Amino acid sequence: MFHLWVNMDGKSKKEDLEKLEEEVINCQKCSLWKSKTNLVFGEGNPSSEIMFIGEAPGYHEDKQGRPFVGAAGKLLTELIESLGLRRENVYIANVLKCRPPNNRDPKPEEIDACYPWLERQIEIINPKFICTLGRYSAYVLLKIPINMSTYHGKFYDIQNKLIFITYHPAAALYHRKILEEIKNDFLSFKKLIEDKSNKDIKRQQLSFW
Repeated sequence: MFHLWVNMDGKSKKEDLEKLEEEVINCQKCSLWKSKTNLVFGEGNPSSEIMFIGEAPGYHEDKQGRPFVGAAGKLLTELIESLGLRRENVYIANVLKCRPPNNRDPKPEEIDACYPWLERQIEIINPKFICTLGRYSAYVLLKIPINMSTYHGKFYDIQNKLIFITYHPAAALYHRKILEEIKNDFLSFKKLIEDKSNKDIKRQQLSFW
């Protein structure tokens, strides 16, 4: 398992996220609040330096109020473990906090309405690494149209955060080729984290001399 730096202000981050969730619960900026069963705010370690961002809650997520708990969530958990981590070590959220009817794609106005909540989550958690799962989460962070076959497995340095692009686990459930590609992407993501962590360790060691 590689060394993962953890911030020490986890209590305040947890409290800030709880306050933010109380705000999001009352959100009526788009029509999705009318049909949702539960808000799906996000979960995990608020002090983690790794954050995963998906598209929107599905059926099981809407029922349980938790992100990635269906079949795609099981695969994501396995992929996180391939990094040498446990699911509770990272933070997981979605672009949308309410389920679109019939799991349809998010509409532009829904993304615009919900993105400020995600932006504040990112500000509070302040991760070093963000792994986007699918084209919608990649789009909202990179602000450009995303072709997953071209962009997956790549990373971008934006505002001192490394944004890593890969497929949504749900897509990998139905296409063997994508399943192999997402597994390979996570190998690349693991190497990226290890390389960055090792550089940080060396930088801190040098500061003692």
